[in-house]
Amino acid sequence: MYNTILVPLDGSDRSAQILPHAQALAQKFGSRLVLLQVVEPTAVAMMPAADAVPYFDPDLLDRIMEEAKIYLAERQAELKAQGIEAVTYIETGPVISTILALAEREHADLIAMGSHGRTGLARVFYGSVATGVLNQADRPLLLVRTHS
Repeated sequence: MYNTILVPLDGSDRSAQILPHAQALAQKFGSRLVLLQVVEPTAVAMMPAADAVPYFDPDLLDRIMEEAKIYLAERQAELKAQGIEAVTYIETGPVISTILALAEREHADLIAMGSHGRTGLARVFYGSVATGVLNQADRPLLLVRTHS
């Protein structure tokens, strides 16, 4: 039923709470898991002044990419130890569109992800990746509300 399951993660314990659900499905259906971490480059000002020019800190981006690589390699090794095939991707760009593009590219039958469960103003202020994926995905989506 599910040959390929895309599992977007952000490196947090909260996002990793989707993994037992994805693992169970992978074991039941013999699915391959595609672990994804999206790094969204952000501009950082050199000094906290109104006229500061934003710039991209390549060293910070390199550190974030390296941390993502280590994190995903650890999750991949855990899955392999359970006999589950997993591949990893680290992509840069807007989170929602990057998730959807990789789902298409990898022919994912399911996207499994955690939702922080924000409501009200917090959801409006911070946005919701889960909501964005839900509103735009053309394939099944498993959402699990995560807790800290």
